[in-house]
Amino acid sequence: MASSQLLILLSLFMLLQLAFPSITAAEQEKKIDVVVEGMVYCQSCEQAGTWSLLGAKPIPAAKVSVVCKNHQDQVSYYKVFETDGNGYFYAQFKGFKMSQCLLEHPLQACHVKPVSSPLQNCNHLTNVNYGLYGSTLRYETKKLLGSNYEAVIYAAGPLAFWPDHCPLPSHV
Repeated sequence: MASSQLLILLSLFMLLQLAFPSITAAEQEKKIDVVVEGMVYCQSCEQAGTWSLLGAKPIPAAKVSVVCKNHQDQVSYYKVFETDGNGYFYAQFKGFKMSQCLLEHPLQACHVKPVSSPLQNCNHLTNVNYGLYGSTLRYETKKLLGSNYEAVIYAAGPLAFWPDHCPLPSHV
């Protein structure tokens, strides 16, 4: 009786050893991406020099860069992304590697900057949301989930350019 119980116990132990590594392997196969999204606008002349986007229009095909630096202040990730027809960008950080260092977490290490506008009449950089120095990322508890996929989505901006020639305000 004792030997049969020992045999059952050993069999269960061996099954558990086989089961847990396969669960661990399945968890390791799950892909987790980091994404940042935002908008790029052309600021109206009435708001030029401010952070207001009242009357602003989205810029299709504008370019923004994502720059991440490691804890030694060295660039660890850089990529340029383009907005869609509505001025929206969805920047998936393909190839982004994060160490265990908290300083290399995207919220601390990454910034988004406007790079260029395709609009000849609206291509001057503004500092809306610190675009000149790099807009920080915000965590807004937004995720995309799939069976073997997860994307943590951060927000940046909105970012803006301002028009080439704005008429001087009249003081009548």
